[in-house]
Amino acid sequence: MSIENLKSQMPAYAKDIKLNLSSLLNEDILAEQTLWGTLVACAYGTKNAKVIAEIETEAKEHLSDEALNAAKAAASIMAMNNVYYKFVGMINDSEYGKMPANLRMNVIANPGVDKHDFELWSLAVSAVNGCQPCLNAHDNTLKKEGVDTKHIQTAVRIAAVVQATAATLAGVDAIATENQHVSAAA
Repeated sequence: MSIENLKSQMPAYAKDIKLNLSSLLNEDILAEQTLWGTLVACAYGTKNAKVIAEIETEAKEHLSDEALNAAKAAASIMAMNNVYYKFVGMINDSEYGKMPANLRMNVIANPGVDKHDFELWSLAVSAVNGCQPCLNAHDNTLKKEGVDTKHIQTAVRIAAVVQATAATLAGVDAIATENQHVSAAA
């Protein structure tokens, strides 16, 4: 199981996604833990079992147990926060923004890894989930901590490619399932 397996499953029409998967692994902008944690967090953010399994298996060679757990925690907490804060940002009633969220988010204060990594992973998952308020909040936090825009942009590029991989493979699986149903009915 590996990113190579994901690339081998990509159809010809997704050649750019396949090439981008290759280039992500050759990134020299992010440290190894940051890169692989971003890949894991984004894989979990896509909710695609195939993408999660392939990326997580390979990531275990590059991440400590603590970092792997933190990347999954970033995806998990953002699954909740992105829904809530996207709602607050989209609704036409500013009263919601004044109310306490009343949601537990303890992992953000103590993620078990460097705060910069966890914030970057959270930002990348927020990009996958399309939550503008969370993207802005994590971007502001990262910049205040001295993380440059090139690192942030790289994390979002990873999010984009992992999401495109998941979407492409979900489409391939949907067609294969439909073709099986058609063949069985014939």
